[in-house]
Amino acid sequence: MGKNMDRWLGDGGMPIIEALGCAFDGYGDGFSTATWTPTDLACNPHGGVQAGVHDVVLDAAMNFALNASLDGRDRTKATIDMAGDYLRGATRGVTYAVRGEVTRMTKQVGFAIATVSDPDGNIVSRATGRFLLHREEAGGQ
Repeated sequence: MGKNMDRWLGDGGMPIIEALGCAFDGYGDGFSTATWTPTDLACNPHGGVQAGVHDVVLDAAMNFALNASLDGRDRTKATIDMAGDYLRGATRGVTYAVRGEVTRMTKQVGFAIATVSDPDGNIVSRATGRFLLHREEAGGQ
C-alpha cells in the first residue's frame, strides 16, 4: 500500500468537501471511498445537485485514490483534465456512495475513475481524469 492517509479522512484536507456533505471514510492501494449526503450548499433551490458540485466530489475521490497509492512525499499536483457523466439526479438529504479508483500510473501522470452511486447501487455520476504528479527525487531533491 502507498502512504498512510488517515489524517485526510473526513474532508480530505479541503473544507469545501465537508461543506458539500461529503466525507472520506476509507482508502487503500488504488482506491478511496466516501459517503456523500448533499447539504443545502450542494443544491439548487429545488434540492437538486448541479453537475459542477458532482465534479468537485468526483475530482476529490480520484485525487484521494491517487495520493493513497503514491509513496513518500509523492503527490498529485494538478488535475490535467476530467470528463463527467451525470446519469441520474442527486438530491439533498439522500446518502450516496463515492468511490475513486486508480486505473494507471506513469512517472508524470496518474489516471483515475470515480463514481457516485445511490442507495440502490445505481450510478448517479461518474468521471475519468488525468492528474499531473509531483514525484520527489531520490535523495530528497
